[in-house]
Amino acid sequence: MCSLPQRSNPYSRSIPFKECVPPMHSAPAPESCPNCLKPNHLCICEAVQPIKNGVFLLILQHPQEKRENLGTAQIAHLQFANSMVKVGLSWPGLKRILGREVDPRRWGVLYLGPVKDGGAPRPEVGVVDKNGQPLRDSAGILGDLEGVIVLDGTWSQAKTLWWRNAWLLKCHRIVLNPQFRSLYGQARKEPRRDSVSTLEAGAFLLSRLEGDQTIMDTALKPFSLLLKKLRTRPPRPVSPPDGEAAGPESEEEVGGEA
Repeated sequence: MCSLPQRSNPYSRSIPFKECVPPMHSAPAPESCPNCLKPNHLCICEAVQPIKNGVFLLILQHPQEKRENLGTAQIAHLQFANSMVKVGLSWPGLKRILGREVDPRRWGVLYLGPVKDGGAPRPEVGVVDKNGQPLRDSAGILGDLEGVIVLDGTWSQAKTLWWRNAWLLKCHRIVLNPQFRSLYGQARKEPRRDSVSTLEAGAFLLSRLEGDQTIMDTALKPFSLLLKKLRTRPPRPVSPPDGEAAGPESEEEVGGEA
């Protein structure tokens, strides 16, 4: 037992608490796979096929996105051997994240702002300046990249990561112009028609930087499995065998008479 101190109140009578009310307990969360971090009934490990990518993939994940069953950051990390996921809101810089010296001029980050192309045809992958204007030497910049950064979260969460990490401004701003619709479909609402998942964005970008379409095809297999499993119901709890206690709703437990 524990007691709470009484406080004087000139407008009401003080009533001492003799006993604390026991806390309410929520239903236990479903067990998760330690590898893909999905609930066991949504585990996608059977479809994982690690890809040896040359350009490093760094995913900065908003803490709230980590709880999403539809999130794809961990799937991307499992699919790409040369990758890393960091969860948080801000970091001092790339050097602290990677634990080694790094030149931000050889890194790109997927840009969240508008692109001012004047209606000209846009390439599938391009680089823009701080004003959103396409750069003429985009191909040369993309060909020299050591790594790319993807911000993982909802649109507002990704913008929070962008503004809280000023060092991202030292990296090249990469814009994508995908010609496919996200596998999300109606499973998750996105603010723009061309929005894609973190896995899709990373796989699409790496497939273009490394000139290998099979990267995209292989990387998305676990994502397809996840969406398929989400469309089916999770397994129901197994009923106790005949003769065993029926559970908390039995007559004996609720005080009924035999």
